Amino acid sequence: MRSCVILLRGINVGGKNRLPMAELRSVLSDLGCENVSTYIQSGNAVCQFHGKLEALSAQTAAAIEKKFKFELDILTLDGTLFQKIAGDFPFVAEDPKCLHTWFLKQAAVNADTERLRELASPTEEFELTPRAFYLHAPEGIGRSRLAAGVEKCLGVPCTARNNRTTAKLCELLDSL
Repeated sequence: MRSCVILLRGINVGGKNRLPMAELRSVLSDLGCENVSTYIQSGNAVCQFHGKLEALSAQTAAAIEKKFKFELDILTLDGTLFQKIAGDFPFVAEDPKCLHTWFLKQAAVNADTERLRELASPTEEFELTPRAFYLHAPEGIGRSRLAAGVEKCLGVPCTARNNRTTAKLCELLDSL
């Protein structure tokens, strides 16, 4: 049995695409996941699973669509890979709210890095690796043109988490 992290994209606390975390835990348990834990209301889970992670993503998306009537993009990562991506974060800041990781579904081999540099403000730093895009945005990502354009420039499905969330998910993995 292997540990994994499941990142749902497009979950909202209220309104459209609302998915209570108790319901997500139930869906994952019904799919054969064990030791399921969730973190905050935006679609983060850790668990142990016997099968293929790509299949778990597809099965989870199908179960949520059937039960809740909306579609989601879901990225499931091996726990060891998730912890490596988190541990490789290249920037340091006093305020962890300005540090973000985009977890990539696959390598961004055709990324428009020139456009990423154009979008970056003078205070922003970023780094692209085969499975992650790291961003230090001291002024926050709400106003960041770079943060808003990351996925389009990378050309691959991805989902972002701030470093507080990433650290908490690593803690949950360690407790499995």
